[in-house]
Amino acid sequence: MYAINRNLIEHACAKDPLVNRLTKIVVTGGAGFIGSNLSEELSKEHEVVIIDDLSTGRESNIENPDVELVRGSITDLNLLKKHFRDAEYVFHLAALPSVQQSVEDPIRADEVNTGGTLNVLVAARDMGVSKVICSSSCAVYGDSPRLPKREDMKPDPKSPYAVAKLAGEYYCKVFSDIYGLETVSLRYFNVYGPRQDPSSGYAAVIPNFVNRVLAGEPPVIHGDGEQTRDFVFVRDVVRANVIAMETDASGIFNVGTGTQISVNDLAETIIAAIGNRVDCIHTDSRAGDVRDSFGDISLAAEKGYAPEYGMKEGMMETIKWFRNGG
Repeated sequence: MYAINRNLIEHACAKDPLVNRLTKIVVTGGAGFIGSNLSEELSKEHEVVIIDDLSTGRESNIENPDVELVRGSITDLNLLKKHFRDAEYVFHLAALPSVQQSVEDPIRADEVNTGGTLNVLVAARDMGVSKVICSSSCAVYGDSPRLPKREDMKPDPKSPYAVAKLAGEYYCKVFSDIYGLETVSLRYFNVYGPRQDPSSGYAAVIPNFVNRVLAGEPPVIHGDGEQTRDFVFVRDVVRANVIAMETDASGIFNVGTGTQISVNDLAETIIAAIGNRVDCIHTDSRAGDVRDSFGDISLAAEKGYAPEYGMKEGMMETIKWFRNGG
């Protein structure tokens, strides 16, 4: 009897292509550092389509052959609508990710980061997407001395990049309030880990330090090095995104570790882990950088988020990846 029932089920599945159909998920910026790690995890159980113009992402980051790569920009609304069709969830990570680039070219930063986010939300609304999970940034908090950073603090962006991220959060709220589109904005703190590009301007201090120390060269620190950051391992960020998709989460959430470390101490940690004794070099501070930052993650914890990687564990995995040639 069991064999007969199993055969009937298999026959029904063959007749109906919707039975056992994988959930379609679109990841903008899915060839980038965070996006590729997220896409890899999602592709274990879902159909994943990546939209990426490869301006900062790399095709080699996409290791699963079942993941579809669409080469295109989030500034192309028609392209987004075409590929959002039948998607259940959209993870929006595509952006010009550099604070420094946004200072040098604020118009371009606004076109991609603000306008592109608006396009993503419009396409999701029009194509019937259930939920959009947007990647925001702790940069929206600015350099307020109040620590830790909480989601209910008044934003005080200090760069065009931060302004655009804040605008994206407001657009998410408006689309939820007016159109009923479920949205989540995740304010990442300083993300690091495998696949991070040392040439990227986004939180690239760790890959830069690791590459230089591996080569026996001194890390270059902007300013006095006493500025502090909340460095969070990329796999913890991936988990935060998945939790945002799988729960009733809505609104804004910090994604970090809830701890801080100075850039000087970070450099010493990397030097000790690699074992190459080098001295650091200090240069001028960079425009738009904040002095101190770490996040209160209690709201995310209420949805089940808890960082699993400490600095030591995350750093060893990161160093291993760079030792193997990245």
